[in-house]
Amino acid sequence: MPEIARDAAAPILAVENISVNYGAVSALRGVSLHVNPGEVVALLGANGAGKSTTLRTISGLIRPRGGAINFLGRRIDGLPSARIVRLGIAHSPEGRRLFGSLTVAENLRLGAAARADRGGMDEDRERIYALFPRLAERSRQQAATLSGGEQQMVALGRALMARPKLLLLDEPSLGIAPILVQQIFASLAELKQTGVTMLLVEQNMTVALDLADRAYVLRTGEVSLEGPAAELKDNYEEVAAAYLGARQ
Repeated sequence: MPEIARDAAAPILAVENISVNYGAVSALRGVSLHVNPGEVVALLGANGAGKSTTLRTISGLIRPRGGAINFLGRRIDGLPSARIVRLGIAHSPEGRRLFGSLTVAENLRLGAAARADRGGMDEDRERIYALFPRLAERSRQQAATLSGGEQQMVALGRALMARPKLLLLDEPSLGIAPILVQQIFASLAELKQTGVTMLLVEQNMTVALDLADRAYVLRTGEVSLEGPAAELKDNYEEVAAAYLGARQ
């Protein structure tokens, strides 16, 4: 993807004290985090900790009960998700959610639906094929016939086709063979080197902290731990305790 300049002057994303309820159940309570341009930030925690809810709230699929979300200096909580996509946030969701009857190429094209620059779209598709050579080999194959790892590559490629300023990744390793997890995270590391900004939800703490610059750990809807990824990796027991404390 085109290289993105890093500007540490201000966060690209600032989530401030957001709360989310599912009926009477409190899913997020006062969650705050930020992502700087060019950073990879990991959001860790066990099932039920609120990780996916946080991403869905940022992307406009869930409206927070309280707090604020600012993207590129503009408040976006309350905006429809389609508008948030056009502002530059792409969300690769948990479970991939591809159109199984469409080909790889057609699924990728859907990721660029809001773009009008056909030449740029063609260039980005070729970059995605270079990043994930398997997709080039299977470009005319229906998505439903791909392996789980290959489908995850399509989901990531589809999000990248929007040429996002911020990429939200929800559990990219979920249900994927270990060898393909390694390949996908190697590709994410390549994207990081070009300056792509990412907020990564992941239960595989080791691969997430290897990739990330900083990380937050959620426990039952609250941030229980945060810091540089290298420091958290060195304090495995503390991070593991935060995992074990999360609601299962």
